[in-house]
Amino acid sequence: MLRMTFAILFIEYSPYICVMELRQLRYFAKVAETLNFSEAARALYITQSTLSQQVKQLEEEMGVPLLVRTSRSVMLTEAGAELLPHALDTLHEADACLQRINDLNNLQTGTLNIGVTYSFSPILTETLVTYMKLYPRIKLNVLYKPMAELMDMLRERQVDFVLAFRPLHHVEGVESHMLFQNCLSAIVGSHHALASCERVSLDDLARYDLALPSPGLQARNAFDSIIPAGARLRIRVELNEVNILLKLLRQSQLVSVLAEATTHNETGVKAIPLDIPDNEMAGCIHTLRDSYRKRSMQEFLRILSESMAVRERQNAWI
Repeated sequence: MLRMTFAILFIEYSPYICVMELRQLRYFAKVAETLNFSEAARALYITQSTLSQQVKQLEEEMGVPLLVRTSRSVMLTEAGAELLPHALDTLHEADACLQRINDLNNLQTGTLNIGVTYSFSPILTETLVTYMKLYPRIKLNVLYKPMAELMDMLRERQVDFVLAFRPLHHVEGVESHMLFQNCLSAIVGSHHALASCERVSLDDLARYDLALPSPGLQARNAFDSIIPAGARLRIRVELNEVNILLKLLRQSQLVSVLAEATTHNETGVKAIPLDIPDNEMAGCIHTLRDSYRKRSMQEFLRILSESMAVRERQNAWI
């Protein structure tokens, strides 16, 4: 296994190029994050004395104090605050280098962190099952959250990619690659009077009590953006959990508005396209611009793009 020991970093406080260990930068970054030597040492699984010694050695190499220590607190100095973002960038690059090497190991190890919006989740099940069968040693962390939270997690590198419908507004630093085209639909129980309709108008919706996804969720944001100002709709329920929303529709005469893909493999409900302009929703893969793509991620996205759930939606728009 490749072992990366040294990093070269330059900051304006030092008149020379300083050679230091990546370990020292990692220790310093953890102390800067926690502002507590004891807590940082526990997180790093080392003794507090070892941590203090390594940070002190880093300060000596840099020629400036990086931390102000008192009996009760730890604070960054001006030099420490200047060093921190460069140290984090260096650590990210080092981790990415090691990840590239590990990815060559035939996908026999590793972790893939996936962010998914609630409305997109039905499309994902088939791919998860297939991927786990093919690559049982890859750990999958699947996080279901609203779009805004997932984009923040993507920028902070807490997830490798996000599966969600295209946002209404451009997200800085994020690339969106379309998987399939979709549309907003009226969702009703299979017994509902609207279930036999080919399309549903805004006037049709106004005749029924609505159960909508909560404000902030993608389908709700998209719906709010296309309905005319002053439209009178009878919103009786707002929910941030799609599975409960679908269950409610099956057992009542309520009507909801969601992406058609939300009903994939769902029984007892019917999706009818909305007869309202600009009701399209593109299912997308969202990644950081110019970021490294794990091999495990590339393989997951290949399986997803070839899944029946995605191909059905691609064919529906041909």
